[in-house]
Amino acid sequence: MTITDLPVLDALNARVRAESAFVDSMRTELSKVVLGQRAMLDRLIVGLLADGHVLLEGVPGLAKTLAVRTLASVIDATFHRVQFTPDLLPADLTGTMIYDQRDGAFTVQKGPIFANIVLADEINRAPAKVQSALLEAMQEKQVTIGGVTYPLEEPFLVLATQNPIEQEGTYPLPEAQIDRFMMKLVVTYPERDEESAMLDRMTHGAVPAPDCVVDKERIMIARRTVDEIYLDPRAREYALDLVRATRDPAAAGLPDLAPLVSYGASPRAAIALVRTAKALAFLDGRGYVAPSDLKALAHDVLRHRVILTYEADAENVTADQVLDRILDALRVP
Repeated sequence: MTITDLPVLDALNARVRAESAFVDSMRTELSKVVLGQRAMLDRLIVGLLADGHVLLEGVPGLAKTLAVRTLASVIDATFHRVQFTPDLLPADLTGTMIYDQRDGAFTVQKGPIFANIVLADEINRAPAKVQSALLEAMQEKQVTIGGVTYPLEEPFLVLATQNPIEQEGTYPLPEAQIDRFMMKLVVTYPERDEESAMLDRMTHGAVPAPDCVVDKERIMIARRTVDEIYLDPRAREYALDLVRATRDPAAAGLPDLAPLVSYGASPRAAIALVRTAKALAFLDGRGYVAPSDLKALAHDVLRHRVILTYEADAENVTADQVLDRILDALRVP
């Protein structure tokens, strides 16, 4: 499809508006439980529709775990929560072979990774051997136990949380695993009015329970529609420019950023940026990606893929600040 195919684009817009109607129902149910944090909730839905895992980072008490549990409640899908601890073993996550004395045979005991939505709570509290057990599941959507490979049921989504302020008893996530998260969301404190409403709710009665408003089949249909959303060649080039500027800031007209960036975003980042932009357009009921979609998602998709140098650390420069400079320098189509 090209931009001249306006009747086709109009038809796609109409189909997206019709098929995305369930998103408003999801937002309504999520807001029953989670007050505020609209951006985080929308990004969780984007990850679900874009078929990408999401890492949520924030200090304790910001409803990260509650948001994930509520998202699982509004979808008719299986949900497992895993509390990551230093003594967790890979088999505790993926499963293992169990010997049955009655018939003298080994049977497979599947672990909690076999679910549609998996909450990896405080994921950075488990050591590298446990993190490595997630790599195959997150990328290939399969798990190997006892030499036999078992596919994971679609949709499959890993939603992980981590606390950025505690260092003791935590393990930095391997870069290979971080890159497998489509987005990293930085969850911030709520606004004063939101916190006031939260205080009233939590001290005057029970939290309302959300209703299940969408099934797995609807999610899979929506994913196929998201794939069909139109991406203009100029928006496509803008996405590539954003990703490539993280690798070579000097080529983007920012030579002063070059000493601050050790490694830029991988090719997986460009794919993630386009897929999430399409999902965000779907949430808005549009059949096309706007450059503002790409710009809005740039931090979430790229911040965990930009590895800074020791010089940047010494100058207290963050990945978000680097991305701010890149976004300001690149011309929006």
